[in-house]
Amino acid sequence: MFGPLAPQKHVRLIKTFIGSFKQTSGRRCLSASCRSDEDIRRFISENTETVGQQSLTPEVKLRLFTPNCRFWRERPELWPFDDPYWAIYWPGGQALSRYLLDNPAVCRGRTVLDLGSGCGASAIAAKLSGAARVVANDIDAVAAVATRMNSELNGLEPPVCLTNNMIGSPVEAFDLILLGDMFYDEALATSLHSWLDRCIKTHGTQVLIGDPGRAQFEEHSIRRLLRLLAQFELPESVREENYGLTCSSVWCYCPEL
Repeated sequence: MFGPLAPQKHVRLIKTFIGSFKQTSGRRCLSASCRSDEDIRRFISENTETVGQQSLTPEVKLRLFTPNCRFWRERPELWPFDDPYWAIYWPGGQALSRYLLDNPAVCRGRTVLDLGSGCGASAIAAKLSGAARVVANDIDAVAAVATRMNSELNGLEPPVCLTNNMIGSPVEAFDLILLGDMFYDEALATSLHSWLDRCIKTHGTQVLIGDPGRAQFEEHSIRRLLRLLAQFELPESVREENYGLTCSSVWCYCPEL
């Protein structure tokens, strides 16, 4: 997310959304399945803003929340969907996307999975880098619509968008798996760890992880199996919105370490 909003207010917005969902879940539909893709597209168009210049990837345009958007100030119980994590360009995803754009050979001609794809930035970066096939996976159906819209915004054919939970599912053959900002919860990180191991052992998949150094990531056992590929200094506005984190890094998962 961009703009001058302080990090405390940014985090408070998300926490308020979550609290409101718990209070009102019995009175409203939280699922995007209640809306057509056309309705969701219209909603995203009306309640986000096209931004890009203040990120690590200024060449990529995305529809995101900014302080100019209605729901930055609106009562959260009026929000009709699940938490809008797709409307934020998280710092791990920014680093991962920047790395792919700077090193297109990593994706060129390969099959790529963007896991927990959110706004779809890393999937877009993979397509711009010449990937043969890109799949964006996020359990939020609104994120899938946002990814298609953001792809079109950048003049690209949208990737295949899947909304099933692929973590723990039978392993598919991908040359490369991308994970940006996915190590925010210890239980999720542990599930990812074992599933990624199976992907690597079964298909020789390469795994790249983008993270700004959150405690859950730095303290997890997977951390000792990672090799640093690149580190990027975050733009000032991104630092302000992420508790002053100054850098975001890209790691290669190497279970043989």
